[in-house]
Amino acid sequence: MEVKIVNNDQELADAFEVRKSVFIHEQDVPEEEEIDQFESDSVHFVLYDDNRKATGAGRFRVLDGIGKVERICVLKENRKAGAGVAVMNKIEDYAKSQGISTLKLNAQTHAIPFYSKLGYETVSEEFMDAGIPHKTMKKSI
Repeated sequence: MEVKIVNNDQELADAFEVRKSVFIHEQDVPEEEEIDQFESDSVHFVLYDDNRKATGAGRFRVLDGIGKVERICVLKENRKAGAGVAVMNKIEDYAKSQGISTLKLNAQTHAIPFYSKLGYETVSEEFMDAGIPHKTMKKSI
């Protein structure tokens, strides 16, 4: 398993393919909400399994000095195997290398236990995004 910072068109296409599979096909998020105007302002990450198949993805951008972790996803068949943790660790390492000390993310409520285990704390009430309940979480790194 290897998480890469996307640096070419194929890796970006691989990351988008995973995101489309999870968010659009599995969770019925409209494509125009999933692939948005912030893609070109983001650093993208893609997770490959040992066979070089893309199985996870995420993106990162900086807003007002705070790192925003977004679009974290892992294909259904690869969950519970440490894939999500690998993606998050790579993003956190990247954020640290950029001098970022605070991260935030909008977690789907079912994923809050996952992010809590990684040290994120809930800082908002529940809200809806793309028809899915979320809460904002933060972490100091």
